[in-house]
Amino acid sequence: MTGFGWCIHDSAAEGTGRIIRRGRWATSPKVVFVKRYMEFRDHVARLLTEHPSIEAVGVESPVYGEQWSPGLYALFVYVNEVVFTHRKDVVFFDPGTVKMLAKIDPRARKGKMFKTDMVDAAKADMPGFKGRLNHNEADAYHVARFAARFFLRLNGRITDDDLTPSEEKAFSSVHTFTKGERAGQEVRSGAIYKENSRFYLFSRAPADGVMRKTRHWGRAEIIADSEFHVRRDT
Repeated sequence: MTGFGWCIHDSAAEGTGRIIRRGRWATSPKVVFVKRYMEFRDHVARLLTEHPSIEAVGVESPVYGEQWSPGLYALFVYVNEVVFTHRKDVVFFDPGTVKMLAKIDPRARKGKMFKTDMVDAAKADMPGFKGRLNHNEADAYHVARFAARFFLRLNGRITDDDLTPSEEKAFSSVHTFTKGERAGQEVRSGAIYKENSRFYLFSRAPADGVMRKTRHWGRAEIIADSEFHVRRDT
């Protein structure tokens, strides 16, 4: 509530051109909590209005059971209200996943990712970056950066072969049990298999708000619905 980092990222650019805008917002603890949430919501709304070319949004989701989880979830809901009303597709990454993604390969980069590590990882993705980068802005950069990569993978513009080990684990991981009662069963833990829980295609949301799955992995299917364009998924 005192350090809300944000970043607008261009996945097609190189070097410092990857950051279009970045910054931090803060609210005072003296202000009633509802007003603080409203301020952040309005800030996000202004960004989406000022930059209509934004295709999708990444949001860090709260971890349940940790300190002040209810307050963070309330902020999460206010932010998603704006994303929904602006009809932007969105993907959610919890803090642990953001750090894992920033490692690129968790088998090679072991241990914790501290604030300075997240800043260094963001700068490494932008050769030529000069100046200081706040850790809140660095976290926001990573969320935006990997949200772009997620939607590239989801929409088939890149494949698993193009993903880093961390991205493959977070986006498209599939585990097949080889032993025990569950032998042969698949567990699809990657985010691309979690439509309407870890990502939402709000750009296609009907007026009644009832989200229908558009992804049917493992088979080709024609989806025709009065609220959606006809499309083919594989």
